[in-house]
Amino acid sequence: MATLLVTGGAGFIGSNFVHHVLDHTDHEVVVLDKLTYAGNLASLDGLPAGRFRFVHGDIADPTVVDELVGGVDAVVHYAAESHNDNSLHDPRPFLDTNIIGTYTLLEAVRRHEKRFHHISTDEVYGDLELDDPARFTEHTPYNPSSPYSSTKAGSDLLVRAWVRSFGVQATISNCSNNYGPYQHVEKFIPRQITNVIRGIRPKLYGKGENVRDWIHADDHSSAVLTILDRGVIGETYLIGADGEKNNKDVVELILTLMGQPADAYDHVTDRAGHDLRYAIDSTKLRTDLGWTPQYSDFDAGLAATIDWYRTNEAWWAPTKDGVEAFYASKGQ
Repeated sequence: MATLLVTGGAGFIGSNFVHHVLDHTDHEVVVLDKLTYAGNLASLDGLPAGRFRFVHGDIADPTVVDELVGGVDAVVHYAAESHNDNSLHDPRPFLDTNIIGTYTLLEAVRRHEKRFHHISTDEVYGDLELDDPARFTEHTPYNPSSPYSSTKAGSDLLVRAWVRSFGVQATISNCSNNYGPYQHVEKFIPRQITNVIRGIRPKLYGKGENVRDWIHADDHSSAVLTILDRGVIGETYLIGADGEKNNKDVVELILTLMGQPADAYDHVTDRAGHDLRYAIDSTKLRTDLGWTPQYSDFDAGLAATIDWYRTNEAWWAPTKDGVEAFYASKGQ
């Protein structure tokens, strides 16, 4: 048994990881979350009080971070500003959280000699052409294209530097696009699902040709646990489930699964600098550490996700109107 400090554990991917850890191990979990708009305590409802504790705080606060890191065995760092559209509107919070916050955590694990795992994104690699057969690997050069992805790239480089310069016991994972329960309705898949539930036509950026490599959040969680258990210090592992789909196909599948005509959506103004294609080669993780995804059927995983949003309207409804008003003001 170990005690894990999970930063950003009230957010989408972080909360799924907390549930996964408590369901599949005997570890204890401490969550540190600032509870910005993307954090939701309701995502942590029902967790066992004896093995779980929540702390409201900022990863950029060295006093809070130092005390917590000193009392755990390992830190799993999910906390991040992560929405591309928001980074184009106001980049500053992305610098504060993704750069300064990661630095603060690294200094704490360095002082206390704790294990550290850093959660990153495939967006640090930029994008691929739609007809390019290549996929991202651990050796792909960084080429971020937004304030969000550039600050995540910067945080990755900080981790690498602290491993080499100070001997911090850290690993990094770069994951493809996640879907599943507890995802904020500003994100692509839950936005379209909740639009259909509300009787609103889904919205598709541009022509919808942009390709994302989808992975269920539970598979991401199992991969992170695998890296914590068996990953080599200083190494980076790419996490993906071979789930490449273009946005048009995803919207049409959502509509079909929800009993609507597949073409019942609207094209809206494309995002500035919208990356064309992401694709992950997770061979290293699978061959070196023996990990395999469980959600190999995207249609089935998406259907289960739709069911979750239908069942949990009380979780997402309070933020839905504000999100749609924001996008309407941008013609999206």
